[in-house]
Amino acid sequence: MRADGHAPGRPAPGGQDADQRTTEELLREGAREIAEVAEGVRAVAERTADALLAPPRKDSARHPRTGLTARWALLRALTDPRCLGAPAGPARRRLTRLLGARRGGEPLAALTAVTSLRLRIAAVLAGHPELARDPGIRRLTAALGTQGDREAVRALRTLFQDPGAQRALAALAPVLAELLTVRSLLDAEPRGETEPDPGAEHGAAEAVDLTDRERQTLATEGSLLGFLRNIDILAPEGRVLVQNVRGPDGVVRYVVQAPGTSPGRPRHGSPRDVVGAWREQLTADSPYTRALRPAIEDHGIPRGAELALIGHGEGGTALLNLARDAAFCRAYRLTHVIAVGSPAPAGRPADPRTWTGHLTNEHDLVPAATTADPHPGRYEARYTGPTRAFPESHLLREYIGHLRTVAPEAREHIDEALTPYRGPVVRSQAYQLKDPARPPEGHPFLTLPTASVPTTTGPVGVPVRYQDSAAAHLCFPVDTEAVRALLPDVPWMRPSGIGRHTLAVLSLYEHRCSTLGPYTEIALSVPVDDLWRPRPADLATDVLRRADLRRTGRYVLSLAVTTEEARVAARELWGLPAVRAAAEVQLTGHRLRLSAPGLGIAVLGRLGPGVRCPEPDWALYGRRGESTVRTAIRTSGRPRLHAGAGVRLRLDTAAAEPMAGQLRRLGIDTARPLFVVACPQFMVHRAAGAVLPR
Repeated sequence: MRADGHAPGRPAPGGQDADQRTTEELLREGAREIAEVAEGVRAVAERTADALLAPPRKDSARHPRTGLTARWALLRALTDPRCLGAPAGPARRRLTRLLGARRGGEPLAALTAVTSLRLRIAAVLAGHPELARDPGIRRLTAALGTQGDREAVRALRTLFQDPGAQRALAALAPVLAELLTVRSLLDAEPRGETEPDPGAEHGAAEAVDLTDRERQTLATEGSLLGFLRNIDILAPEGRVLVQNVRGPDGVVRYVVQAPGTSPGRPRHGSPRDVVGAWREQLTADSPYTRALRPAIEDHGIPRGAELALIGHGEGGTALLNLARDAAFCRAYRLTHVIAVGSPAPAGRPADPRTWTGHLTNEHDLVPAATTADPHPGRYEARYTGPTRAFPESHLLREYIGHLRTVAPEAREHIDEALTPYRGPVVRSQAYQLKDPARPPEGHPFLTLPTASVPTTTGPVGVPVRYQDSAAAHLCFPVDTEAVRALLPDVPWMRPSGIGRHTLAVLSLYEHRCSTLGPYTEIALSVPVDDLWRPRPADLATDVLRRADLRRTGRYVLSLAVTTEEARVAARELWGLPAVRAAAEVQLTGHRLRLSAPGLGIAVLGRLGPGVRCPEPDWALYGRRGESTVRTAIRTSGRPRLHAGAGVRLRLDTAAAEPMAGQLRRLGIDTARPLFVVACPQFMVHRAAGAVLPR
């Protein structure tokens, strides 16, 4: 008998011999089995708690000693750390009120679920090692790597209650199912979710105008690819589109098109946010689903009209949940629901006549963690795309390309099912969904007007908002003449400093949640004087002014980022010399670590005691052609000033240009910084660069 419970040579479940299965598949199977055990243990603990808290029966009243012995045994089973530990959910809270401060040990079900979560993470990393650099995975593995299961449970409970960590964890679609299970077993709802929700009865939606460019690019004929392209066009700003389509029979029908959540993107107070992805899996009455109803009602769709719902990612899950609403299906004739790259919620449409289509890329980890509920009206199409990397495998533009090349049969089958909607579009209206029960994410600092700016990788909303970031600025004293040699060869740009010395700043950023997605940023910059009227000691006096009134700034000599979207934004919006390179940075706690093998740079050290310092708002300068680009950066956090004695910068002997070469020419290739300004969590908004005639 083998470790998996099967005799040698006997096929394992699924028709594949266990010896031939991959490590990833074995780990997934083990995680699934242990998760089922955790649920069973939880059910036993809840039944035990119910028996303990139930009123005494008549027969035990006649024999009080016997009844007391039984209740004492139940109490020991629930409070002894060597037994069940404690129940989860309402039974745990009732037991807490009964016993006061004595809550017993950590639930055995939670300890078991943590083991399942460890196996699931190992399985994901075995198939996708690139995810080891994801901020959410790193914070999760750090919590799981504490000494002992009980300490890991406590660390996870703290992690689930940290709003900043929730944003990072909510983007971890590969382990979403296990995270939801562990969170419920830990009885650790995020702060605010257990409070009464004044907007629970309804959502809100506001009709918004489309730009001329968007109107020109929206599909004019009904088709699956046309509807998906519409979603991709409006997705950056999180808008839902409702279109009137005149079918081949002359009847006007309606199509609702809902986008999903891209990793790390805040959504202007919309219920379609990264944390909302958790709620879509927990309840059919999620904020996203509630906000869709007023958009449909505002569009003026007649009662009884035929309606199709098409969504991507979280949007598809919200639409599938909406299809389960019996009242909604009585108001409209819901003919089709099509979800692309969406986790499948439990349950079936309320109207058995509704045709459901579910399209999944095998390499997309978002829907991979869920199992669909099969029924006669459901069409399931799974294919293997050419890109294994995540999150690229989840992007809607990848699905659109695959439907043309890899999965044309699925496209033809769904288009055939959508025949009543294959006609000219006679009206298009976009809606911005709102969640009136909650303030916009990052309010009030990130609540500001935005505009969409086209780039070569797609439109970018400016100002670019960073909702959850960490940073460390390493400041080195350097020779002013060495800095002057690295600046552009123009007479009016000169380094700002005192005498023969100035500062070079090596900035390390970990952007865990931003409108450009999560990425790491490494920048080398030097302070420069006013471009028109430089004055002595400009840098020292300018610090006392507001950031938007400062005449000095930092000129960025070199910049490295880890994503293509961030590289294009840096070059086209801010005129910075950005390159794309792999890097891993850890800025939480007192440890400081950077590993960038492609750049040949490493930073390692420990920050000592620090003191509070002002917000590091600044203006950055870059170059675009013959002009200078000035970008204002505003931050909100609690930065601290540390001595740099415990931090060391190291360069590889074969390190390539430009950053490593510039560091050498500045003489700081092995130096320790004079001081470090660090902030483990803060928010930023960065406006589009202003072109100066210099």
